[in-house]
Amino acid sequence: MLAVVSSGALIGVDAHAVQVEVNTGEAGEAKVFVVGLPDAAVKESTDRVQAAMTNSGFRPPQTRSTVNLAPGNIRKEGPIYDLPIALGMLASTRQIGDEFIHETFRKYLIAGELSLSGATRPVRGGLAMAILAHKLGLDGVILPNASAEEAALVQGIKVYGVKSLDEAARFLTGEIELTPMPSEQSPFRTPPDEEHRLDFAEVKGQHAVRRAVEIAVAGGHNLLMIGPPGSGKSMISKRIPTIMPDPSLDEFLEILAVHSAAGTSMNGENRCFQRPFRSPHHTISDVGLIGGGAHPGPGEISLAHHGVLFLDELPEFRRSTLEVMRQPLEDGNVTISRSAAKVTLPASIMLVAAMNPTPSGYTDKDGRRDGATPAQIQRYRSRISGPLLDRIDIHIEAPALTFDELRSQEPGESSESIRQRVVSARNLQTSRFTSNRNGVSPCNARMSHGQIRKHCAIEKEQGDLLQQAMEELQLSARAYDRILKVARTIADLANEERIQTPHLLEAIQYRSLDRQVFY
Repeated sequence: MLAVVSSGALIGVDAHAVQVEVNTGEAGEAKVFVVGLPDAAVKESTDRVQAAMTNSGFRPPQTRSTVNLAPGNIRKEGPIYDLPIALGMLASTRQIGDEFIHETFRKYLIAGELSLSGATRPVRGGLAMAILAHKLGLDGVILPNASAEEAALVQGIKVYGVKSLDEAARFLTGEIELTPMPSEQSPFRTPPDEEHRLDFAEVKGQHAVRRAVEIAVAGGHNLLMIGPPGSGKSMISKRIPTIMPDPSLDEFLEILAVHSAAGTSMNGENRCFQRPFRSPHHTISDVGLIGGGAHPGPGEISLAHHGVLFLDELPEFRRSTLEVMRQPLEDGNVTISRSAAKVTLPASIMLVAAMNPTPSGYTDKDGRRDGATPAQIQRYRSRISGPLLDRIDIHIEAPALTFDELRSQEPGESSESIRQRVVSARNLQTSRFTSNRNGVSPCNARMSHGQIRKHCAIEKEQGDLLQQAMEELQLSARAYDRILKVARTIADLANEERIQTPHLLEAIQYRSLDRQVFY
């Protein structure tokens, strides 16, 4: 007898429809065969499924059985098909329900891993499965409880969490009723613990850096901080998410979809509506940063989608690793092509990087003798290519703190106070770009060339000033556009309709590395 269960395959961060067809009662050796381009984990599912059925009080098929995962041209990975295969076997052997059970199966998208006891275990891509079920017009999705928590954020679809194979079977046959998980009670809506929340009030001194960070966040600009060890670069970077606007529900669903696809769904203290902060070690590989593998999956740059990617000790990263970021920083996504698949992953990030001014970390003006020659400093800084620096809008020097600043007991400006100004500037940008029929840009850093011409217009005298800066600093055309974008953000923070000369001058000064300040 044939039974068909709806499920899905995770490719990149998106789910694609898969039909799990189970046919039992075939002539031949009593064995289960899985076809439809399964990987090793899927083939092993037959052993888990039969043990789970036995320990749940059911009887595994006693005849030759075939499980087909259609369509056959999509590779099926992982233990996600345990639950639908088990339910298909129960229906095919008529251990649950009657002929109408097949219609019930078609109403739900089902996915989940089974333990040998029959209990369910969470799977990657629960959120993507719920989105797929909504697109297909299904009544709901049945997932393990942990995966259902994130899937419950999807509006317009019923999400049922099950603890075991037995519970799923009894729900589908109508023996028990399950209540759909309400999205408003999702644990991801829980606010962060106040006791562990970071705040800019803890940062001492560094007023110029704080100003640069505020501008960077207000316009979504990439930022590079240059300063000696102990100047607070890492401390400031970790507090950047606290002054960023809260993500919208759509943005948060995109964030959660990437983490779910990577198998690193946010949990514990991260289970709340917030933007991600990723800080990979400088030994990370190209694939670890950009994503990929035999079957392409998200890397750190995608896990930081709609949030912050912090690269500490930037020159210590391998040059090849840094260079792979050039295209994602420009386009906001990354396309990975492998023999198994070609996927496009989201990568709309704010890049925050930190580096020392010299190989030893100090300069003469820090009160320490560096000992590095100009040639050594040049080699150190040349680890960062010009094209990559072009894509970083703001370069700011973070000087060493004075003893007076260290001893000061007066708190700095709080994150909430800075955040209010950032949100006001972002609101101006939202209203500006949503009225533009040529496309919507979420922030100034994402402006197209047409939007730059329209919203970053400057007077002739300002143009002459910018031309002089371009010639003296030998800036590229990309740097020219980025100066205008930063000036537009500074004007937004000042609530000015047009870019003024002070705004332009401040934007120009945020090209520290172009001015060779450490020679």
